[in-house]
Amino acid sequence: MISNKRCLIVGGAGSIGQELVRQLSLNNKIMIFDQDETRTFDLAEELQQKGLEVYYRIGDMRDRETVHDVFSDFKPQIVVNAGALKHVTPSQVYPREYVMTNIIGNLNLIEESKRWECLEKYVFISTDKVASENKCVMGATKECSETITVALGFIAVRFGNVLASRGSVLEIWERQYKSGEPLTITDPQMTRFFMTIPQACKLVIQAIEKGNAGNIMILDMGRKRTIMELKEELYGDYPTKIIGVRPGELMTEELMSNDEKLSAKKEGEFYVL
Repeated sequence: MISNKRCLIVGGAGSIGQELVRQLSLNNKIMIFDQDETRTFDLAEELQQKGLEVYYRIGDMRDRETVHDVFSDFKPQIVVNAGALKHVTPSQVYPREYVMTNIIGNLNLIEESKRWECLEKYVFISTDKVASENKCVMGATKECSETITVALGFIAVRFGNVLASRGSVLEIWERQYKSGEPLTITDPQMTRFFMTIPQACKLVIQAIEKGNAGNIMILDMGRKRTIMELKEELYGDYPTKIIGVRPGELMTEELMSNDEKLSAKKEGEFYVL
């Protein structure tokens, strides 16, 4: 298990980032690096009061000087980049922002990581949207960063939709349910891979432990389910409202391209490229 390491969690105030911080802080020294001042401060305060070594830096990975300061102060041995702009529809309208965060921000972290001999592992959290033939802007930026990450000798982890993460469909449905509104569904036949936040973070930690330079580690997420299946499982026959597929969205998504399926090796809970 990972222990007695200095772990830098970029995007540590996000849904995946927070769970990574909570799990890794039990045995390691943690630095949270995030733009979200309130969530970062509250998480650090909560864990510090439990006697855990958790520090933080408010800042933007798009700023190279800030990234350099973080590395100089903390000298991380493990870096996990869980920071990203992730929503599909606005990425189609504001592509520059997604390029700056998802590509340039990740590149800043990688270039800084290369300067430090203490660094042991760098893990970039990717998405199944990189494997789609018709990519949205968000998926295209993640694909570019995934390629850069493995080309420069680091590790990428790829998985699908994470239930109950910030901005996820469960968060939207819960808000609608509490207010008595029908649950919005893009298309009843739309399919996705789903997993929980703890499941995702457990497997990211395994990727840190087992991943080698240049690996893309794709989490085995079982079978795809339709969005209607998920709704019925959670809310039964509660009313729904069909809103149609939005810009950039696809009816189905894949964890791997056809070529990747031919070359991937199954190792435990991962497919490894």
